[in-house]
Amino acid sequence: MNDRLLQQIRQLPPLPESAIKIEAVYQNPNSTFNDMVKILEKDPLLTADILKAANSPLYGFSREINAISQAVGLFGMGTVRGFALASIVKKSFPLDLSSYGITNAQFAELSSKQHAIVTSWYIRKDPKLLGTLSPAAFLVEIGKVLISQYIIEEKAQEKFRDALKNIGNVESAEIEIVGVHAPEVSATIFTHWKFEEKLIETIRHCVEPENASDDIKKAAQSLHVVRVAVPINGVLTEASIEEAKQLVSKYGLDMESFTKAIETVLA
Repeated sequence: MNDRLLQQIRQLPPLPESAIKIEAVYQNPNSTFNDMVKILEKDPLLTADILKAANSPLYGFSREINAISQAVGLFGMGTVRGFALASIVKKSFPLDLSSYGITNAQFAELSSKQHAIVTSWYIRKDPKLLGTLSPAAFLVEIGKVLISQYIIEEKAQEKFRDALKNIGNVESAEIEIVGVHAPEVSATIFTHWKFEEKLIETIRHCVEPENASDDIKKAAQSLHVVRVAVPINGVLTEASIEEAKQLVSKYGLDMESFTKAIETVLA
C-alpha cells in the first residue's frame, strides 16, 4: 500500500466509545441479548439508524420493527452488531465516490444489498458465521472511500475511469492506478481500529478466498459471492447473479438458500 493511503488511515479519528462497547459485548461469551440491547439503547441516534436499516424491505419482514430488543430478537446479536458498526464507521468518513462514477446513494445501496443477501442466506443456516459476515458485508467496500479521495487528490479520475472501462474489473483497476484493492484498504483500516481479527481477515481475503485460512475460508468465499452478485452500482443483473451462482457451486456453498436470498432482495 502506498504511503499516502497509509497516512490517511493513521490519521483517522478513533472509534467512538459506543463502537468499542458494542464490540466488547459481542466478543464476551458471557454477554446476553439484554447486554447488547442496553448498550444500543444508550445511543438514540444509533438506535434510530439501526431501526431504519432493519426496516428495509430488502430483508422481507412483513411487520415494522419498532424497538432495538425486537431487532436483536429477529436478526440476532451478530447482525445487529453489523448494523451498528456500519452506521458508526460510515459517519467517520466524508463520502465522495465520484471517482468510481457512483453516487453516495448508490454506494449505500451496494452495501445494503450485499448485507441483505448474506443475512437472508445465513440467518437460519449459520447464525455464528453471520456474526462475521454481517459487518463484513456492510464494511468491505469502505476502502473505496479512501481510494476515491486519493484519486481525486492526485487528479487521476479520468485515468481511473479509463482503467475501469478497459479492464472491466474493479479490483484490477484499483491495483493498476492505486496499487491496492479496496478490501485490503478496508482491512487495514479495521486493523488500525483494532477490530476482531476474524472480521479483518475475512475482508482481506474476500478477493482471493483460496488464500484464506480454514477458519475463515467459508466466510471469505461467501463475501466473494455477494460482491460478485451486487456490482458496484448496486444493481443486480442476470449476468452478475449467474456468475455468483457459479461461485456458490465452485465453493460448495448452499445454493438453495442463496437463491432464496437473491429472490428476497429482488422482491
